[in-house]
Amino acid sequence: MSDSDSPSISSASKSKSNGAFRTISEVAELLDVPQHVLRFWESKFSQLKPLKRGGGRRYYRPEDVQFLVRVRDLLYDDGYTIKGVQKLLRQSGSVRAFVSEAGEGLNVEAPVAAEHAPISDNGPETAAPPPRDVVAADNTELLAVIDELKALHARITRAIE
Repeated sequence: MSDSDSPSISSASKSKSNGAFRTISEVAELLDVPQHVLRFWESKFSQLKPLKRGGGRRYYRPEDVQFLVRVRDLLYDDGYTIKGVQKLLRQSGSVRAFVSEAGEGLNVEAPVAAEHAPISDNGPETAAPPPRDVVAADNTELLAVIDELKALHARITRAIE
């Protein structure tokens, strides 16, 4: 998601004010991710604690939505892994700093509220994604390997027939 098409709370739910709480379906629509992905992210980011009402219904605060926008952008647009995002969050020092690092692309007007507890480190950390030119070189090598595998598959298929 580029700066020009970052989600806005107001575009997802025009009938609510920017400070209103959002249901999981509203947030899932805003971020263009399935609801189960949001529930999974809750298990990976202890800072994300939506309010839960009767029957376990989740209600996301505006600061939760800001946090999720940042996580979604890092995972889907910038190529980070969950561990990589967790590392960035730790390096930021606070949820507020983590969200503010999104820059101008984050189009959510409500301020980030109280800090949440830091996450635990449950394994090796993932560095930032490699530069695009390195990825392109890796893609060229991968395409060559795929071609070789296809050729081997064809040879095996002919040998079996």
